[in-house]
Amino acid sequence: MRSGAKVAIVGGVFAVVAGGVGYGGYNLWNGVTGGDSTVNARAESAPRTGPITDEEATATAKDFLAAWAAGESDRAAQLTNDPVTAGPALLAYKEGAKVSKSVITPGTPVGPRVPFTVRATVSYEGVSKDLSYASELSVVRGLTTGRPLVRWQPTVLHPKLTAGATLRTGTAKVASVKAVDRNGVELTKEKYPSLGVVIDTLRQRYGAETGGTTGVETWIDSGSQTVPDVPLLVLRKGEPGTVETTIDAGVQAAAEKAVKAYGQASVAAVEPSTGAIRAVANSPAEGFNAAFQGQQAPGSTMKIVTAAMMMEHGIAGPDDRVECPPTATWLGTTFQNLDRFEIKNGTLTESFRRSCNTAFIKAIGPLNEKGVADTALGETARRYFGIGAVWEVGVPTTPTDGSVPASDGPETAASYIGQGKITMNALNVASLSATVRDGGFRQPYLVAKEYGDREFVTAERLPEGIASGLRKMMRSAATASDGTATEAMAGVPSPKGAKTGSAEVDNQGMSNSWFTGYSGDLAAAAVVQAGGHGGDAAGPVVAKVLKAG
Repeated sequence: MRSGAKVAIVGGVFAVVAGGVGYGGYNLWNGVTGGDSTVNARAESAPRTGPITDEEATATAKDFLAAWAAGESDRAAQLTNDPVTAGPALLAYKEGAKVSKSVITPGTPVGPRVPFTVRATVSYEGVSKDLSYASELSVVRGLTTGRPLVRWQPTVLHPKLTAGATLRTGTAKVASVKAVDRNGVELTKEKYPSLGVVIDTLRQRYGAETGGTTGVETWIDSGSQTVPDVPLLVLRKGEPGTVETTIDAGVQAAAEKAVKAYGQASVAAVEPSTGAIRAVANSPAEGFNAAFQGQQAPGSTMKIVTAAMMMEHGIAGPDDRVECPPTATWLGTTFQNLDRFEIKNGTLTESFRRSCNTAFIKAIGPLNEKGVADTALGETARRYFGIGAVWEVGVPTTPTDGSVPASDGPETAASYIGQGKITMNALNVASLSATVRDGGFRQPYLVAKEYGDREFVTAERLPEGIASGLRKMMRSAATASDGTATEAMAGVPSPKGAKTGSAEVDNQGMSNSWFTGYSGDLAAAAVVQAGGHGGDAAGPVVAKVLKAG
């Protein structure tokens, strides 16, 4: 089908408009898909192989979209490689979503992929509204027949559909809400795209609690008690309740703008004195909230916790001399610094600010006389930083917020520099900086604990010597001429501190870029996928957020 051709169903009458010629649904079906049984027999006896051609992609997409638009779910399903799954999904699209008519416009195929747009009319209880969106399908060969078929996946019907989810239209399951920031400014998905999934969750969890009422909507029913439904179209509004969040609209706007410069990035900002979350932003903005739910190795930002553990166990303090050779060996495994640099006769503070890997590994050692066990890092992380507990933020985070599991062998050494089995996200790492700045862990939260009657996680305050030592090291990293965070933190108001990080990922050419820091009463952390050095990509993101605070 040429670009611009349209498939439509209006009032149950199906037509394809292409080149000014209209065809009835039955005739088009037989003509396009091969109503001639002799031709079909020949095709089955000699199945085609090789890549899908443009002609096959065009014809297959045309057939499928025509049957779908006509509401012929069985026929459309037979044109996919998974008719058992596709059939019920296509039927639910028409009957569950209450689609009364639709226009589907295919675009130009790009190899086996065919983009298209949908303009559907949803009708319910005498109210009708248009639902428009773009999606895409791919054409593949049948495994046994070689026949070109649409590769079935939920996103064919709608780009936000996932396995097990369905489109629904009716009285909304949850009450409407209006989310506002700390100063009462309304937060909308349109102005702050990264908050879309957050607002959906707030509605699902607290809509009824805040006095909101239900309206009539079209939504994606997730089919899960824990995953929020996704509203798509409001046919008749409910009366919203107001949910007060801790977000700062100005800081949120800066965060949204900062991550937008990268294909995959996330940032979170926390107020050290309270734990209130001031911003959360992701790129891409919609869908998965990586800033709260991501699980990645944090790289050298973990040295904040490792340094705390070293001070806790008397291994080394900020002014103590530690070796920083080009390489260090741990039970037969060699670790090295970036470009194999070394620091001669340096202190722990110097190794921290220049992010020397070998100093943190060599000073501890596998047989350290201070008796540091393989579980020591995780114990410090939980005791003072709340890492590994379940934070009741108000919206979903990871199953445990940060993970520092017990390890053995060389993996223990890797954990000291934020690799191995350790996983964190931007919120977890922002909280590390917030804990250092305040001197104690305050659980991050997005809505007050009274919403949902939640309990907050607590932790021991850092001993004053450890807290001041960490602040000294982070200040050095952010202000010294040879600090890895100094360039990114230039112009950020004092008092300030920071730590860079880069985390190697298997089968990824560039490391993930990590950065965390604080300024005044605001702490933030960011990660940029494949961004390289921490100060190069994630650093400017954090700096922009801190300046906005």
